[in-house]
Amino acid sequence: MKKIILLFSLILFTTFASFSQNKPTYRESFKQLMILNGSENTFKAVISQMITSLKAQRPEVKEETWNQFNETFQKVGIEDLLDLLLPVYQKHLSQEDIINMIAFYQTPSGKKFAEKTPLITQESMQAGQIWGQKIGEDFAKKLKEQGN
Repeated sequence: MKKIILLFSLILFTTFASFSQNKPTYRESFKQLMILNGSENTFKAVISQMITSLKAQRPEVKEETWNQFNETFQKVGIEDLLDLLLPVYQKHLSQEDIINMIAFYQTPSGKKFAEKTPLITQESMQAGQIWGQKIGEDFAKKLKEQGN
């Protein structure tokens, strides 16, 4: 009986191990999602903007040095950021969720959404500022009405 249980356990373990090797890891799927949804390009743009800002503050540094920094941080920075974001996504989204999102971003609508997201974000932030100002003015008005 022990041999049968041991044999069954071995078969089960082997089957599980072989299936898990064919399944992409969560990190691989997450990285693919970040590429497809345009986040990787956004991260790269942020790094370039940071270097441009630093370059303006430190004009004595050679252009070659800035180019090397840009190249290095474009590679390392993205991987570091993925490592930082991974636990957040894992906490809220399953591997299946990530795979479904990847499938969406491979559709024409998903590609368009990824392409337009930076513009939507920028315009949404502007709208949010207007909204925030209005809310602030409304608070100030109500406080004044209450004698505060």
